[in-house]
Amino acid sequence: MNIGDVARASGVSTKMIRYYETIGLIPPAHRSEAGYRNYGANDVHTLRFIRRARDLGFTVEQMTDLLALWRDRSRASSEVKKIALDQVEILERKAEELKAMSRTLKHLAAHCHGDERPDCPILDDLAEAEANSGKAQEPARFGRNGIDPLRIKAR
Repeated sequence: MNIGDVARASGVSTKMIRYYETIGLIPPAHRSEAGYRNYGANDVHTLRFIRRARDLGFTVEQMTDLLALWRDRSRASSEVKKIALDQVEILERKAEELKAMSRTLKHLAAHCHGDERPDCPILDDLAEAEANSGKAQEPARFGRNGIDPLRIKAR
């Protein structure tokens, strides 16, 4: 199969397939004499695995670990379970952050008259947050708390 065929069969775009090859998540494809990538059924299976892991929010590092465990028939399922439960923890924290952001925006919108007046508590709150910080903050990877999946792994 060529890269377009494997992309359609796996649900992973050609751009992502090339990226995964570049970073070593998948091995480089075999090449034809003309230099075109050739893929087989195992490649499609691996890319479907990656697609499902990506859909569940796993990082590239986590996917690398999961792929290694998937290929290792002597693996301990406890290792896989730990990665999965760490991901659950990350997702639950992200969900809580999103809920908090939603509550804040609902509160601000409820206090906005939404009429012809220029007063706007939403804009006031956004401007106030910047003024109160006093210094530039490092951007968070996800929301205010800067959830970092790599930090979870270190525990």
